[in-house]
Amino acid sequence: MFDKSERQDGTFRRSAFFYDSEADAYICPAGKQLRRRQGVYRIPRPLVDKDGMMRSRASKLDCDVCSLKPRCCRNTPARKIPRSIHEGARDVARDIAATDEYVTSRRQRKKVEMLFAHLRRILRLDRLRLRGPQGVRDKFHLAATAQNMRKLAKLLPLGLRAVTT
Repeated sequence: MFDKSERQDGTFRRSAFFYDSEADAYICPAGKQLRRRQGVYRIPRPLVDKDGMMRSRASKLDCDVCSLKPRCCRNTPARKIPRSIHEGARDVARDIAATDEYVTSRRQRKKVEMLFAHLRRILRLDRLRLRGPQGVRDKFHLAATAQNMRKLAKLLPLGLRAVTT
């Protein structure tokens, strides 16, 4: 997962703003709450744009008197922060990615994925020309057997490799 919340203009990143999940609002570094745009409905709910983003905005009156304004919203009257409707799931993924178990599973997944990549590229299993489930199964078994034989050949000592060929 790529984090593109870095800012290039030297102002605060989105991570400098605290997200209060109970209030469903951002809190700026000065301690002020950002308001979320609301739609015009019978029941007020956040307005989501076509990109799936909900926008929170600080009050211009709060930003005008704030001492952190040059580091927060240098070129705009008030700071706006977008939040994806999927940000909760992204937060869970970020928390999981920070664990040791995730690093271990990623290392194990990489080994398996490399085997499948080898099957597709080297053994040309990217396109199956046999029809039906039996043909696919047979082709996969032949490719896996060839892959295992290559692994076994690497395990033989160098002296035995020359004798067997």
